[in-house]
Amino acid sequence: MKPFDVYPVNNIVIEKALGSHVWDDQGNQYLDLYGGHAVISIGHTHPHYVKRLTDQLNKVGFYSNSVKMPLQEQLAALLGKVSGKEDYHLFLCNSGAEANENALKLASFYNGRKKVIAFRKSFHGRTSLAVAATDNPNIVAPVNQTDNVVFLPWEDEAALEAAFKEYEVSSVIIEGIQGVGGINVASESFLRKIRSLCDQYNAVFIADAIQCGYGRSGKFYSHDYAGVNADIYTMAKGIGNGFPLGAISIAPKFKAVHGMLGTTFGGNHLACAAALAVLEVMEEEKLIDNAAKIGGYLIEQLKNFKEVLEVRGRGLMIGIQLPESLAHVKKDLLMKHRIFTGEAKPNVIRLLPSLALTKEHADQFLEAFSKEVK
Repeated sequence: MKPFDVYPVNNIVIEKALGSHVWDDQGNQYLDLYGGHAVISIGHTHPHYVKRLTDQLNKVGFYSNSVKMPLQEQLAALLGKVSGKEDYHLFLCNSGAEANENALKLASFYNGRKKVIAFRKSFHGRTSLAVAATDNPNIVAPVNQTDNVVFLPWEDEAALEAAFKEYEVSSVIIEGIQGVGGINVASESFLRKIRSLCDQYNAVFIADAIQCGYGRSGKFYSHDYAGVNADIYTMAKGIGNGFPLGAISIAPKFKAVHGMLGTTFGGNHLACAAALAVLEVMEEEKLIDNAAKIGGYLIEQLKNFKEVLEVRGRGLMIGIQLPESLAHVKKDLLMKHRIFTGEAKPNVIRLLPSLALTKEHADQFLEAFSKEVK
């Protein structure tokens, strides 16, 4: 048996990782500005993270949600504190797609409706309703297709108002910063409009914070820049620093009923230990502030390159729009300078590093980037 060939991969085998660096099986060191797709939030193999997981594994690695788990209560309390949503409730699952599935399902339970509003260039996951709400027909199988999802243009308030008048809307799901779509930042006014319409029509505002959350933008949720609260926040990626984990943070207006949501592996002992370690390090090392500071520095420096068409993003979630003639830059950064970055088709370089990235790391990237674009 061989792996199912669904990913284009670089011919690099990573054997060791620490902080913002990884090493291949030949001993070559790379600067990681990709973070395994925004997953590495506090740095690779952070010592506190490793100790937390090791200590927990030596006690109990897993038991199901059929028993009381103090670790879940500790995680909920700390997440509420760090995110500023202390009156919300937490449901733990395993991935971003699963988080969005549960959020959309919970919204439908709440108001008894079916219609979901999503946006062009959105990406919400690869399963069932999450992929149906993703604007990419190539990954939506026939069995996933549904009339329950309505796609609207990005940032079009008139279209949003018209949709609310035409449909009985269950929920609106939006990334605060579109990741796969090319690092498109939702304006504060548009997020406030969603909040207003959801209040008016008793619909549910779902903030997809899977890639743009957990401090990456310089605030805990990138949606927080709008100064309004969503009803449900979905999380994954940075929540576990590499340990598979997803979650939804749920406003107090939702009433829990036994059996309405469920999971076998979600919120297990090891997952909670990983998530607690992440939040503890984020607090101790002030990583949200660092993301804002170093991200702001990178964005301002990148705007000085005349070869760059546009720089988008917030904090350490940055998109660099290049002309077609510079489509080779991402590959050259990796092969010539040993710097991992991400991309969004056709010519956007995505920076999604650890929130512990230093100015020295940023300058190393800027120097290499300068050589390649010039």
